[in-house]
Amino acid sequence: MTSTATPAPALRRIRIERRPHQPLWLAILSPLLLVGAALLVGALLLRMTGANPWLVYRTMAKLAFGSAYAWSDTTIKATPLILAGLGVSVAFRMRLWNIGAEGQLFLGAFMATGVALFWLSPDTPKVLMLAAMAVAGFIGGALWGVIPGILKAKLNVNEIITTLMLNYVAILWNNYFIYGPWSERGFGLTPQYPRSAWMPRLTDYADTVPALRGLTAHFGIFLALILAVTLWFVWRRTRWGFEVTVVGDNPRAARYAGINLARNIILVMALSGGLAGLAGMSEVSGVVHRLQERFSPGYGFTAIIVAWLAKLNPLAIVLVAYLFAGLLVGGDAIQPAGIDQLLQGVILFVVVAGDMLLHYRVRVRS
Repeated sequence: MTSTATPAPALRRIRIERRPHQPLWLAILSPLLLVGAALLVGALLLRMTGANPWLVYRTMAKLAFGSAYAWSDTTIKATPLILAGLGVSVAFRMRLWNIGAEGQLFLGAFMATGVALFWLSPDTPKVLMLAAMAVAGFIGGALWGVIPGILKAKLNVNEIITTLMLNYVAILWNNYFIYGPWSERGFGLTPQYPRSAWMPRLTDYADTVPALRGLTAHFGIFLALILAVTLWFVWRRTRWGFEVTVVGDNPRAARYAGINLARNIILVMALSGGLAGLAGMSEVSGVVHRLQERFSPGYGFTAIIVAWLAKLNPLAIVLVAYLFAGLLVGGDAIQPAGIDQLLQGVILFVVVAGDMLLHYRVRVRS
C-alpha cells in the first residue's frame, strides 16, 4: 500500500516595492486628495462622537476664514507655523529629520526676550530693537539646531533622538528663567516687553487705512512670506540649494562629486533651527509680548505635518500652514473639545499612509 504526501503550501512573501513612475497630475493633486480623504475620515470619527461633521466643518471654516477678523486671527496662528514649517523643511530636504523645532522655537523666544528686557535699552528705536530680537531669535534656534547637526556630522548620532530630546531641555531651560531670575513676582512669566519690542500690528495703522481697524495680525507674517519666497529661490536657482538636494537624494554621489557632507549637515541644521527660532521670536514679540510658559501650543510639532503635507515646497507651506491655523482657530471655539488635535492626527496619519501608497506598492509573491 503506497501513500502520497501532500505538498507543503508555498510560503507567500509580502514585499513593498517602489512604483516605477507616478503620473504628473497625481503628484500635483495628491495633497488635495489626501486632505480630502483625511476630512472624510475625520467626519466619520466626529459622527461616532455624536457631532454633526458637516456642521462642525462649516462652523470651523466660518470662524477661521469667514471675515476679515477671522482671517486676522488665523494669520496670527499661521505665522509661527510658516516659519517653523520652513525650518523643518530645510532639514527634511537633506533627509535630516529635525524633530526639534519646538525646542528651537523656545530658544529663539528666550534669546529675543533677553534682548528686549536686559540687553538693549527700552528707549532703543523700534526698528533696531526688532532687528536685534530677530537676529537673537535666529541665533538661539540655530544654536539648538547646530548641536544635533555636529553630533550627526562628526559622530553619526541619530538626529531624530537628539532633536527630540533637546525639545524638553529647551522647555525646562525656559521654565528655569521664567520661574527664577526673569520671573515677574514669582509667576511663570517675565515682565512685559517695552513698546519698542512689540511687533507692529495691522490695527496700528488704522488711522491711515480704516479697514485695518481691529485686525491684530502682526508683521511677522510679512517676514514669513519673504522667507518662503527666498527659500523657493534658493532651492531652484542657487548652487547651494542644488547641493542640499543632491546630498538628500544620494549622499554617495554627493561625496563623489566633492560636496562636503559634514559642512552641509551643520549648515542645514543651523538654518533649520534658526528659522524655527524666528517663529518663537515672532510669537513673543507679536502676540504675548513677554516670555511665558506654554506660549506655544505645539507649533514646532505641527510644523512637521505642515512641511510634510506641502512636500517641502516653501510656497505650499504657506497654504498648508493657513489650513492648520484654521483648524486651531476653529477648533478652539467649538464642541466637542479637542477637535483640532483630532483632525491634525487624522491628517498626519492619512497623509503619511497615502503618500507611501502613492510611491510604493505592496506585492505578494510565493
